[in-house]
Amino acid sequence: MTEPEIIAALRLQAIPNIGDITAKKLIAHCGSPTAVFEDKQHRLLKIDGIGTQTLKGLHDPIYLEDAKREFEFLSKEQVHISYFNDADYPFRLKHCVDGPILLFSKGKMDLSGQKIISVVGTRNITNYGSSFCMEFIEELAPLDPVIVSGFAYGVDISIQKAAMDKGLQTIACLAHGLNQIYPKAHKKYQRKMEANGGFVTEFWSTSKPDRENFLKRNRIIAGMSEATIVVESAEKGGSLVTAELANGYNREVFAVPGRTTDKLSKGCNDLIKQQKAHLLTSAAELVYLLGWELEEKKVQQPIQKQLFVDLDPTEQSIYSYLQLNGKQLLDTVALACNLPIFKTSSTLLSMEMKGVIRPLPGKLFEAI
Repeated sequence: MTEPEIIAALRLQAIPNIGDITAKKLIAHCGSPTAVFEDKQHRLLKIDGIGTQTLKGLHDPIYLEDAKREFEFLSKEQVHISYFNDADYPFRLKHCVDGPILLFSKGKMDLSGQKIISVVGTRNITNYGSSFCMEFIEELAPLDPVIVSGFAYGVDISIQKAAMDKGLQTIACLAHGLNQIYPKAHKKYQRKMEANGGFVTEFWSTSKPDRENFLKRNRIIAGMSEATIVVESAEKGGSLVTAELANGYNREVFAVPGRTTDKLSKGCNDLIKQQKAHLLTSAAELVYLLGWELEEKKVQQPIQKQLFVDLDPTEQSIYSYLQLNGKQLLDTVALACNLPIFKTSSTLLSMEMKGVIRPLPGKLFEAI
């Protein structure tokens, strides 16, 4: 983008009554950010959902001056700017209607063709959660995924430290501008983060880490990724908001179960119980359900088919359905066999290990 277009996009970001969805409507109608400010108001009012209140601050010079100052900061600090129509804008986030029109980033990121997952959870992580984070990254490292989180205390920093230790790209989604690090205690990880991924935000250098910003940035964490994993969460919390957003974007959601008596597992257990998340106990289950393959497993060895009598009643039901109907999607199998998604996925995993079915790309399965 040219400097005038970036400043115009920043100006749209600054106007209080114009959010990302409205800004995209205006840009689509006019053709570019600069064209929005050149068009006549009566023409803009013909756009569905655009009213006089929306356009109230459109030509207020204060927002132009604010945009110019922020552009100076971004240029001086050599911040990378991604416009929502640019090729380097996170691919999956492009498909989120409320994705930011501009993203600002620092670091060494390569998101093209990458396996990208988000991991979130409580700030009051337990030993159980910490152990899971380390083991999960250990198992997942051969696939070289990108790990997205929020750089907060607890699960966020635990998973991102584990990723950095394994040399994986990890991206911190911030709830403030790139002129600061929050919490300050995590500034010691900044250099290593920027060498192994980096930081992204939609917020300007004038933004503070206010509570509403954390909730707003959760949509970026969910939107950038193929799947969102909740490691530990109480009954309420920001990680559950992220899970809801991921479900709303039609992304996969996973939750690590815990004991019913553990307060910090209540949120995860509820997600699983309400069928809003797959039960996750190991990286292998994530790999299986997302259809990922390890490099060394690309050449598949013949699988010895097990006897039908070795299957339990649920497995027999699924096996019979696949034999009769051929290749089927996970969701279709669950619906046809009247089973919850998480029960179906865990059963299919068991059946694969027994050698009676094979997984195919795109969550397809067939009987052997």
